[in-house]
Amino acid sequence: MTEPETAAVGRERFESAYAGSAPWDIGKAQPVFVAVADKIRGTILDVGCGPGENALFFAARGHQVTGLDFLEAPVAIAKQKAAERKLSVTFVVGDALRLGEWSERFDNAIDSGLFHVFSNEGRAQYEKSLKTILRPGGKLFLLCFSEHTPGNVGPRRVTEGELRAAFREGWQIESIEPASFEVCDDAKVRFGGENPKAWFLIARRTA
Repeated sequence: MTEPETAAVGRERFESAYAGSAPWDIGKAQPVFVAVADKIRGTILDVGCGPGENALFFAARGHQVTGLDFLEAPVAIAKQKAAERKLSVTFVVGDALRLGEWSERFDNAIDSGLFHVFSNEGRAQYEKSLKTILRPGGKLFLLCFSEHTPGNVGPRRVTEGELRAAFREGWQIESIEPASFEVCDDAKVRFGGENPKAWFLIARRTA
């Protein structure tokens, strides 16, 4: 992941989060991904996988899953969880903006909280990166903070219009629905005592 300000600031912020208890490490998959699990077929790349709960959930359902994060700490946590649960998942440290360098291609990509950390320029790079890693017809399932989350704590907010603009070329947007981003109970106080508001996008690569 990369923060809007600088990569160095982003790395420091996320390293600090994983040194303690990351607000988004809820010990299970995000509910929105559980809800659409039956719609997902084939291989999966979990981009910005963090401590791996979403990747592990889909691996337990029989998918071939690769999880990618830019920090070593969450990847190590995810690998440990996979070993403890006896699940086969490939977890790697890497840059989500350089997926075009990979030779492997996937049927699906899931993004739980990565898109919203990028700058405008980073979003454009990321969208191109996703397009290269997905097979034609492959699907993207993306969960991000929405502008309806009160205050300014946490990541940059994303509007529905910004999502549509980001994925307007080479994609067919199947749906953008209001959702929530489940966080640990002690983190909810930062968002008025509730889970942050989110958008959940499903889009298919067409070109």
